[in-house]
Amino acid sequence: MHAQRTFSLTGIILLWLLAPLALAQQAANPPLPNVHQLMQEVREHQKQLDKVRENYTFTISQVVQEIDSKGQVSKTETTEYEVFFVHGRQISQEVKKDGKPLSEEEQKKVTERVTRAVENAEKPEPEQHQNNQSISLLHMLEIMDVRNPRRESFRGRQTIVFDVVGRKDAKTHDLSEDVSKKLQGTIWVDEADRQVARLEAVFNDNFHVGGGLVVNVQKGSRFNFDQAPVNGEIWLPSGGEVTIDMRLMLVKGIRQHIVIRDYDYKRFHVEAQQGKDAKVVPEKKP
Repeated sequence: MHAQRTFSLTGIILLWLLAPLALAQQAANPPLPNVHQLMQEVREHQKQLDKVRENYTFTISQVVQEIDSKGQVSKTETTEYEVFFVHGRQISQEVKKDGKPLSEEEQKKVTERVTRAVENAEKPEPEQHQNNQSISLLHMLEIMDVRNPRRESFRGRQTIVFDVVGRKDAKTHDLSEDVSKKLQGTIWVDEADRQVARLEAVFNDNFHVGGGLVVNVQKGSRFNFDQAPVNGEIWLPSGGEVTIDMRLMLVKGIRQHIVIRDYDYKRFHVEAQQGKDAKVVPEKKP
């Protein structure tokens, strides 16, 4: 009896000592959120940040390598763009090709295109077409299986990570959903900021447009895109990479490796109403 009482007392003391540790561990590792709800929160958070994003511009450097049939680089082109946002829509303005400023004729065409893009961005847009990136990811998840949700440290920040695989039997309604059926990949979502930090995807099957008569993207083509926090108030693209092997109109074969780098983030304010006549003034650093 004495031995049983001592054992019971010891157990109670151990539970009392270990309970705070168990509660601390539970607090440090709360249950994983539902992935679909998580992506809905990503979309809602992005809507809240759209106004802040209007105050930023940055530069994109895009390097395109043409790959020949032997797997060797046959041609390299570099293009530099300046990027800004108008009413939530990204406008890209080409400023350099292969390290050289545009010619007068090229600049004229770019200006005309950007002016049209700004005018279109100023037109009211239905709610269902806003926040295209988040909506497309939500649509992807509707026709993809979500697997292996987990937590990982990614670039020093805690993320919710999950794998996705397109369902071959899923019913689709548009081209983006058709593409999603042929993809598998991994998505990293920053847990604190509810932003997509990284997306990796690969075609696990050939993808045809027009029965392959228009476009035929080969299995193994892949892409990834990254975002990162800027100034502690906004997430913006930070880079990406695309490797694609496809054929157009059953004639032209395209094999490319594309590297994208986003940098030189600048915050500004706009004097006058935003639009093609707006004057962008960089903010002075304190």
